[in-house]
Amino acid sequence: MPITSATTRRAALPVLVAAALSLTACSGGGETSSSSGGGKALVIDTSFNLKTVDPGRMYEQTGLLIDRALYDTLLGFKGSDVSKPVPALAESYELSKDGKKLTLKLRQDAVFSDGSPVTADDVVFSLDRVRDLKGNPSFLLEGVTVEKTDDKTVTLVSAKPNPSLPFILPNPALGIVNSKVVKANGGAASPADKAEKYLNGQSAGSGPYLLESFNAATQVVLKANPKYWGATKPVYKRVVLRNVQSQTQKLNVQRGDSQIAVDMTADQAQGIGGGTQVVKGASANVFFLLTNRDASVSKITSNPRFAEAVSKGVDYAGLLELAGEGSVQAAGIVPSMINGSLPAAQAPKRDVAGAKAALAAGGITNPRIKLEFPSDFTLNGLSFQPLAERIQANLKEVGITVDLAPAPIATALENYRDGKEEMGLWWWSPDYPDAGNYLAFLPGGLIGERAGWKKGADKALEDAGAKAASTIGDDRFDQYHQIQAQLNARGPIVPLIQPSQRLVTAGSLTGLEVNPVWTFEIAALGSK
Repeated sequence: MPITSATTRRAALPVLVAAALSLTACSGGGETSSSSGGGKALVIDTSFNLKTVDPGRMYEQTGLLIDRALYDTLLGFKGSDVSKPVPALAESYELSKDGKKLTLKLRQDAVFSDGSPVTADDVVFSLDRVRDLKGNPSFLLEGVTVEKTDDKTVTLVSAKPNPSLPFILPNPALGIVNSKVVKANGGAASPADKAEKYLNGQSAGSGPYLLESFNAATQVVLKANPKYWGATKPVYKRVVLRNVQSQTQKLNVQRGDSQIAVDMTADQAQGIGGGTQVVKGASANVFFLLTNRDASVSKITSNPRFAEAVSKGVDYAGLLELAGEGSVQAAGIVPSMINGSLPAAQAPKRDVAGAKAALAAGGITNPRIKLEFPSDFTLNGLSFQPLAERIQANLKEVGITVDLAPAPIATALENYRDGKEEMGLWWWSPDYPDAGNYLAFLPGGLIGERAGWKKGADKALEDAGAKAASTIGDDRFDQYHQIQAQLNARGPIVPLIQPSQRLVTAGSLTGLEVNPVWTFEIAALGSK
């Protein structure tokens, strides 16, 4: 996952992505699809964020896209709708009243690519392996034990109430592997595991595709699984994912050399033509400003009135203009397509007079602060530099002088992770599409700590977070509304925008629905 989510320990009814996205056709020629292996080939151009496709170690965006096609999970989501998990390898699930026990009944017709059945033993080994490898995705099952109840039933027991667990299980990092095959090739549910090399050469899952070849720097090739157990077989017999920069992606999709371009900017996608379609809408990524509450880092930003002045001083409409069509203001830290997000009507609004009054009330005069952000990284085609410059201009109007301090992402991350930034411009992507993932922004949480907001800094808010984390049922989403309203009112984090996400596809491509965890489902794609 992107580097500011929880993985960097090392992110009213919801507005679903399906409703937010629009598909518009452009004039021009048609798709050119190559033929390979006796059937159609699909070519996907994307800028790789990829290290491995071993599900026990994989936690980068390109890896999530690929492993979603290789490894079935116990639960899934239907297209873009992440409001409720749906059956996959598990035909049903039930969460206990105390939220500590999740019981899953396994379907009996699922088989791995070698034809052997998917069993409860495979599930236990796979999930134990992810947790006990202590790799990037291990936190997903922190405090969870996996038990085989019988041949058809698996039970996940959490040390604490865990209503988020059904929303966690669809993550491709929790794909179920063929335990016999993986064990025979060095696999183990411990850091002694040596199966990564094998799993980067060939897959061992029950998904609609198999791994044909893997190169983390250049290209990954998938081929259709002839023994796939699912009702809907993949249309494309071969899928080629190429590591391509955005400008070349545009050229390739225009001339039919590829069928999907994942990373084009708003300007590049504007009027692209060539018989293409543009899928666009708000992404699940949330840009935010961090103002440090640690007085040893900054006597200015540690004053709570400073964050209030920043929140009221930002011109959110201006930031949306920079981000482009399809972007939306982040009403709170939980993005709009996830249950528990704040309604748009409750989003902070610009109030220059109110910002100046907040500074005066806090006794803050002529403040000058440093804003740090990555200089060599773009998110959804959006560079941090113009956003930072716009924020700098906005805050100057309320009496805050902002010195921009861009740095290469590795350098910027060090200060951010160490909690040394006076003010920072960052983003959060969901590790799983549940509001519980955003408790990291409370005092003592991952981002709270980075903002100098230590445990005990706001007991009322911390208690509210603990209650929401253990509440079962839809009532918890109202609690997350209240938590975010309080965060907006007195926290050190200022949510800004959800940038637009756009994918450009060949005009004949069908079945593309954007998902905030794995981008889109390769196996759902077809051609008209």
